Amino acid sequence: MVSSPPTTSKDLLDKLEVRVVIFSLRDNSLQALLARSSNNSAWELPGVPIQIDQSLEEAASQCLSHFIGLREAYLEQLYTYGHPQRDPSARLISVVYFAIIPANTVTLPAGHAQACWFSIDALPELILDHSEIIGYALRRLRYKLEYTAVGFELLPEFFSLTELQQTYELILGEKLDKRNFRRRILQAGVIEPTQQSRSSEGRPARLYRYRPDAVAEVQARRLFP
Repeated sequence: MVSSPPTTSKDLLDKLEVRVVIFSLRDNSLQALLARSSNNSAWELPGVPIQIDQSLEEAASQCLSHFIGLREAYLEQLYTYGHPQRDPSARLISVVYFAIIPANTVTLPAGHAQACWFSIDALPELILDHSEIIGYALRRLRYKLEYTAVGFELLPEFFSLTELQQTYELILGEKLDKRNFRRRILQAGVIEPTQQSRSSEGRPARLYRYRPDAVAEVQARRLFP
């Protein structure tokens, strides 16, 4: 009986990758960045192989840098996908993160000529289980929207209450009552008014910002009880 050769670190790394679900608000919709697959037959989540001297977080940051030219962004590990049959051609383990990029931060993908933004409501054909992965990332984002201030990561530093409500509506995929939303978000005590305003068709809209000292408070309870 011939024994199999021992598995090396390189063998393991060949089967391990990092993928990132990159969310941003663009053209009045919540969008995800996708890249053309290697054979151009479908689309895939941005990803990079893991180098032997890299941590998982470093690989995820490298992926952001390669595809959108940013290394600093909200980044959170989502899940590890490793079912033996998820890729018919090879054993593949994907450590998936999701990233949140503020609106208007990136106009065009900087690191990949075949990358493109797609609305989460109009995704193209995706390889393997990448559609399932995006769906799970969206559910996680919606869940975190209730209990954390993650929605503010999609906004610029200063924003109006209307822009804040629109952000929540785009993520949740539903309309929110204006009066109820404003009452609850102000009662939550996570934003504060500034002296700035933005001109609009009617009265200038007062601008707010997220309170830096509100992090612990937000993590302790729901924003919208």
